[in-house]
Amino acid sequence: MPKKVLIDTNVWVSAFINRKGYPARVKEKFLNREFDIVISTPLLKELYDVLRRPKIKNLCKITDEEIGLFVDILAGTGHKVYLTDDIRLCRDKKDNMVLETAIKGDIDYLVTRADDIKIDSVLIDEMKKHGVTILTVSKFLEIISI
Repeated sequence: MPKKVLIDTNVWVSAFINRKGYPARVKEKFLNREFDIVISTPLLKELYDVLRRPKIKNLCKITDEEIGLFVDILAGTGHKVYLTDDIRLCRDKKDNMVLETAIKGDIDYLVTRADDIKIDSVLIDEMKKHGVTILTVSKFLEIISI
């Protein structure tokens, strides 16, 4: 059974910025259906909004259509989680929606580049209580390739 994974917005954006880096490899593995995605509407909206920022669009050389298509793929193939804004584990309010999606989505792995999440030992331990392992992009690629 494929692992259920939440890929943080910062990883998806990085995949578009550097199409040869580790985040791009995660995106490729997702498109090859090597793991299942868990997603929530606020995270989809955040990704759509960030990718449409003029600076990001120019840097990534992507069109609104390409952005819409990728977000639609995530929305259509991901396990949808509905949030109630009742989880407050992180200093950064935006990261709380990531954590809530992870917990309510009963995921195996949360892949992020956010330091507020990936280096906070108390938060890492709390997420483990919910069965969630927080991973860097490179560590996730190691695990998913085994």
